[in-house]
Amino acid sequence: MNHLPKVIIFDAFGTLVKIGTSRSPYRKLMKWLKDNGRKPSTKDASVIMSNPVDIAQLAMLFGENIPTQLLHEINDDLLFELSTIELYKDTISTLQILKEHGFKIALCSNVAMPYGEQLKKLLPNVFDALFLSYEIGAIKPEDYIYEVIKTHFNCEMSEMLFIGDHPVLDVEKPISLGMDARLIQRHNKQLLTNVIDDLILKQ
Repeated sequence: MNHLPKVIIFDAFGTLVKIGTSRSPYRKLMKWLKDNGRKPSTKDASVIMSNPVDIAQLAMLFGENIPTQLLHEINDDLLFELSTIELYKDTISTLQILKEHGFKIALCSNVAMPYGEQLKKLLPNVFDALFLSYEIGAIKPEDYIYEVIKTHFNCEMSEMLFIGDHPVLDVEKPISLGMDARLIQRHNKQLLTNVIDDLILKQ
């Protein structure tokens, strides 16, 4: 990138935060729906992450009234999983450095509502805006969610940098829309500072 971005947009899970212990509560719900005769759809993930609903309301969106016992089990799994979400050690310091250098920073994440609400509690109060799929009503890689970010900041796509761990949602799609993008590989112990160091050095 020859010029510095005005806005730096971060993905959440696998980029700024991680789940310590997964209990896959949504998978349990979808399995129950399938076992009860509902045919899975390629749009299921979009329904889960683009509607501001809890587990019981989500089941109703899929046309089923979930049994009370199962609902308790899934909600217990969900609450446990939410309690294990933690920030990567370099998240807060890196975001603060970027803010101090005058960058606008945003979060853009495909998340079901309970995860988004937990993110709001965990993340430092340095973001200029949060773009959570269940609040926007769209998920990455749909054009709309990226357009919402552009409109919010009143800037060109070329003035935005997307950073995330998903090669398509966080890199290929943003680049196809005219943004710059960078992949972070936490599984290879890559740090955020390695991804954004040159932005600071160029100033």
